[in-house]
Amino acid sequence: MRRTASLAAALLLALSALPLRAENAALDLPLGDPARREKTLAPALDVILDARTASALSPAEVAQKLSKARLVFLGESHTSTEFHRVQLQVIRELQRSGRKVLVGLEMYPVAEQPALDLWNGGTLSEQEFVDKSRWYRNWGYHWNYYRDIFLFCRDAKVPLYGVNVPRELVSDVRKKGFEGLTAEQKALLPPKIDSENADHRRLFKAFFEEEDSMHPASMPEAMWDGMFRAQCTWDAAMAWNAVAPLKKLNDPNAVMVVLIGSGHVAYGLGAQRQAATWFDGAAASVIPIPVLDDKDRPAKVRASYADFVWGVAKETDPVYPTLGFSTRDPKDGSEGWPVINVETDSVAQAAGLKVGDLLLSMDGTSLKEKGTMSRLMADKRWSDIATLEVKRGEEKVKLVVKLARRLAEAPKAGDEKK
Repeated sequence: MRRTASLAAALLLALSALPLRAENAALDLPLGDPARREKTLAPALDVILDARTASALSPAEVAQKLSKARLVFLGESHTSTEFHRVQLQVIRELQRSGRKVLVGLEMYPVAEQPALDLWNGGTLSEQEFVDKSRWYRNWGYHWNYYRDIFLFCRDAKVPLYGVNVPRELVSDVRKKGFEGLTAEQKALLPPKIDSENADHRRLFKAFFEEEDSMHPASMPEAMWDGMFRAQCTWDAAMAWNAVAPLKKLNDPNAVMVVLIGSGHVAYGLGAQRQAATWFDGAAASVIPIPVLDDKDRPAKVRASYADFVWGVAKETDPVYPTLGFSTRDPKDGSEGWPVINVETDSVAQAAGLKVGDLLLSMDGTSLKEKGTMSRLMADKRWSDIATLEVKRGEEKVKLVVKLARRLAEAPKAGDEKK
């Protein structure tokens, strides 16, 4: 049971950071808007398609099309520079169009708003902000992926807002249900959360169909119920927190742009659907789509996947190295961070890391404080070496991790170019 529960936690945490193959599994499903769900689009590089008409638009024309939208969800893959480039272009064009633009951030819980307000006011340097807002504790992905967005928003006076909730809350919903939450936890959530939508549940499972290393098919349906309930809570809470500053501003020309993982946006079934149950303002979604799939074939996507589909280049590896494993917060008093999943073909697997290992240190630095590993990894580049110390049973083991990108398929003998 413990292994299955750890698997459920790992899958839920993975949803915002879906690999390309998992996103491909969900691009072509008959879900979402009935008027578009049977139609297919072929994304083209640097072309923005209006999913309702299949017409090509410029970034400025997209901003025009969004003139009535009060909520705009910009789907992302967290380690994709292409996705973040698109997000910045949309924010910039909306600001240029004369709208009052606000930006909501999945990477920050609402409790970090004081640090964001200092950034909005221009009183912190980059490094001061990264430290004060606990970037690597809250998020973990390299600051440089988002740097241009943050700098633009500060300089253009576009205020930033944290919209997330504590992970412990989402985890408690998964394990205990809504009735098991404390009054304080319930106060962080909207009055209504819909966790009964069949289309959304189908999409949720589709995201993990090709996650072979996790073997999600082995989970009992009750586990899926808990995960889906948690996912709906996550979606609803972020939408709720995004709408709050918009309502407070009370400006009909204002638009809240939410930077959020594509898994929370696809087919309008996540945060956008939840918001519609208690917010009557118009909402729309923009999601970048790599024009080639994981097998380098031209991608295709259902027209209901997003309101606007932006074709981007396929990125085979993230710019900054990743280790490829998941841990659980050791709140049970464990000596180290318990490893709950190791991705297939990852550098962590190649180094010999195993599920059940307790992670103690990296390059001689204790990992007791949350966020330390992410901060240390921010200084690493491909070809570097990292040394992990783990506890395996009663033994302490040192693992040398070579941060090297791997080919999707090793070249066959005789295939090399002369």
